[in-house]
Amino acid sequence: MAVPVPRQREIPVAESGAAAAPPVTATAPPASLTLLVIEDDPAGGLTVPEILDADGHRIRLRSARNLTEAARLLTPDVHCVLLNLGLAPSGTGSGMGSGTGSGTGSTAGSGPGSAADAEDDGLTVLRQVLRLAPRHAVLVLTAEADADRAAEAVRVGAQDFLFRDELDGRLLSRAIRYAVERKRADIAQYKLAESKLRAQENARLERGLLPTPLLEGSDLRFAARYRPGRSRALLGGDFYDAVRTPDGTVHAMIGDVCGHGPDEAALGVELRIAWRALTLAGLCGDDLLATLQEVLEVERPCEEIFATLCTVDISPDGRRAGLCLAGHPAPLISRPGRRAELLPYENSGPALGLLPRARWPRRQVDLGGTWSLMLYTDGLIEGRIGEGRERLGQDGMVEMINRHLERGLSGEGLLEASVTEARRLNGGELTDDVAVVLLSRAAG
Repeated sequence: MAVPVPRQREIPVAESGAAAAPPVTATAPPASLTLLVIEDDPAGGLTVPEILDADGHRIRLRSARNLTEAARLLTPDVHCVLLNLGLAPSGTGSGMGSGTGSGTGSTAGSGPGSAADAEDDGLTVLRQVLRLAPRHAVLVLTAEADADRAAEAVRVGAQDFLFRDELDGRLLSRAIRYAVERKRADIAQYKLAESKLRAQENARLERGLLPTPLLEGSDLRFAARYRPGRSRALLGGDFYDAVRTPDGTVHAMIGDVCGHGPDEAALGVELRIAWRALTLAGLCGDDLLATLQEVLEVERPCEEIFATLCTVDISPDGRRAGLCLAGHPAPLISRPGRRAELLPYENSGPALGLLPRARWPRRQVDLGGTWSLMLYTDGLIEGRIGEGRERLGQDGMVEMINRHLERGLSGEGLLEASVTEARRLNGGELTDDVAVVLLSRAAG
């Protein structure tokens, strides 16, 4: 049974200015589809067969004679727009077309070049509709003679086209469902592409924030491993750096901001950059850590945030080092013919941000001629061992490193094997950020 598209617009009571009244219950189920037809044929409107959705419910119809009416009727419950390509573009008077329904437009027969103008008018209106309804599916309706323009309409952004002479309920119902699902797929694909681009941009940003050690002229070898605890991130709350000052001293540090979210990652970068600037300016030991605590107190988002830190200053001859610990685990040192062990960590100071006017003693350590010094964050030692509650801990880490040293591992291989074994013992990814730095010297 043919059903004419209703000419009267659906206007809410509040819009029409009538007195408030209880809302009228729709005859169609709330889940049924709604089609907005944009058609300016004054001969009685577009006549279409009864349209049923996939569940057999009648598809609701709305009618607009121009884009001004369409804009008012294009509410979120509209799923699809059916546009007559013969509609005149907005801004040309009343916005009415020729009324022929053939898709030739209101300028047909008006003079030389009118056919080209009509074709451009149809696509101009389509572009206006696409800007008006960026999240709605759009079907275009035209005459079979305008097949080329119909195909161009799909290229411009419509989901599909229909020929007026072939229109029937089954075809239109299927086309609407197809257009709606295709639009949903297009939006999902766009969001996925947007998400990938944003992830790539974030990755480039985070990769640029990772440190590049400045050790030119030093005979020390440097290696590092970094694993953020956040999923799909490159940067966490752990941070490290190493620089060589003009006097030949090599300064290295590693730190950990409590937590491992984006705010902690940003604070870690600020502390690392501040440490490098202060170190190159000549500060070290207690003066350096006191200034870093001031930076932390100013930049942290709340007073509960603190950071642990370990700094070492290796003398130009490579045989001695000054060690400062601010609530951080002590480094591990290994020498030829001796088992790896932790450096002394008595009399260490508190973490940055915990105590005002705190002090951090600087301890002198003899390294020897050939050695490897490993700095790490607690993410490496706080992983579990098996299914119980036992943690790897510092003692377990020392034993693990000694096993790898006995196998002849060193440098990058030693760090990779250590982090891999910690993950294996934990039964999966470590939940906290992990940073490990290895400085090595071979006497020659």
